[in-house]
Amino acid sequence: MNLKEIQTLIRFISSSKVDEVSIEKKDFKITIKRNEPVYTQAISAPAPQHQTFLVETPAQATPAAGTPATLVEVPSTTLEIKSPMIGTFYRKSSPDKPVFVEVGDIVEKGQVICIIEAMKLFNEIESEVSGKIVKVLVDDSKPVEYDQPLFLVEPV
Repeated sequence: MNLKEIQTLIRFISSSKVDEVSIEKKDFKITIKRNEPVYTQAISAPAPQHQTFLVETPAQATPAAGTPATLVEVPSTTLEIKSPMIGTFYRKSSPDKPVFVEVGDIVEKGQVICIIEAMKLFNEIESEVSGKIVKVLVDDSKPVEYDQPLFLVEPV
């Protein structure tokens, strides 16, 4: 079973009323379970025209006391690149290698932008859109959930 088939199963579970699917083959077994729904009360508010995000550059990562952070206007046309699976997010292929993408980089559809480790397998995640990286939403080596936003991209 390959990554695309696993992703298709996950999408099937999330869009159907099925709570669990198990597949077992000669040398492979996978079980996908739906989490119990969490009910919250939604309060409607007017939709913002623009979103403001705090963007830290490496020089700002450890600001001096009293130094204000830089606010950057992010156009409402930005797109999210979301995690196709549950796992651990990595910005680079190994500790001694450079990161795949930085804020400000232009990416092409199909370009590798990060790695997600799931069940001891390192899966290269490719960009679904072409554009400019506006913000990295997940810290390196942090766990991510299925469909969690990883990057904000401004289409070009």
